[in-house]
Amino acid sequence: MKIMLVDDSKTMRHIQKSVLIQLGYSDVVEACDGQEAMDLLETTTPDLLLVDWGMPNMDGLSLVKAFRQSDTLTPVIMVASEPNKSHVAEAIKAGADNYVVKPFTPDLLSQRIQETLAQTQAA
Repeated sequence: MKIMLVDDSKTMRHIQKSVLIQLGYSDVVEACDGQEAMDLLETTTPDLLLVDWGMPNMDGLSLVKAFRQSDTLTPVIMVASEPNKSHVAEAIKAGADNYVVKPFTPDLLSQRIQETLAQTQAA
């Protein structure tokens, strides 16, 4: 399974990628912001996107909205630094399938990925 990891923090991408590898997901494509992710999506087809909320150039919410115009099926998990209920609702409305708050444990990320895959496969 190919996962696209979109976060402006190189350190956070490294941490998240390490967690994903630990969970058995070794095919990880990285992007430093929404615009780079959109560029990569022209040539890469991930099975899941992990998208940070706050980024320069194109934030996570804008990325999800733009991505959903051409792809309504690939699962998207929004990753945020704060458990803001209005952000969760906004992300889901924009097309995110699930939401996780940093910092998260490997177990929580695994749970969110499994939940998201199960709900999108059921749909």
